[in-house]
Amino acid sequence: MRKFALFLTSLAAIALVSCEQATPVAETAAPAAGPIDLDGAKAAEVLASDPSITVLDVRTPEEFAEGHLKGAVNIDFNGDDFEKKIAELDPAKPYLLHCAAGGRSGQALPVFEKLKFNQLYHLSTGFGGWVADGQPVEK
Repeated sequence: MRKFALFLTSLAAIALVSCEQATPVAETAAPAAGPIDLDGAKAAEVLASDPSITVLDVRTPEEFAEGHLKGAVNIDFNGDDFEKKIAELDPAKPYLLHCAAGGRSGQALPVFEKLKFNQLYHLSTGFGGWVADGQPVEK
């Protein structure tokens, strides 16, 4: 019985050490596979740490004109040429994708996956989450 208890204690210790050494996916510098969902605060950290990331705002031009992230590129998700414009981008470069609240950008993710973009971040809380987290906005 004593050996069994020692075995269980050792097993629990190994599991605990293994879990402590794992790096959460949202904290990695670049996605390994698929998009990484971020809130506004985490997105700001990622953008600050990697200036090569292009921000893609998939809201309407009218929404974009009311305010957007610094340096963002506007490609309207509802535009007839949305997929064509996305296909013109370099899929090897990193991108941060967002809309107003995460719905349209979430619906756009399959287009990026289909075109094999390999460094994609998704501001899942959208522009509204960015603003709510106190991040800067340009007009």
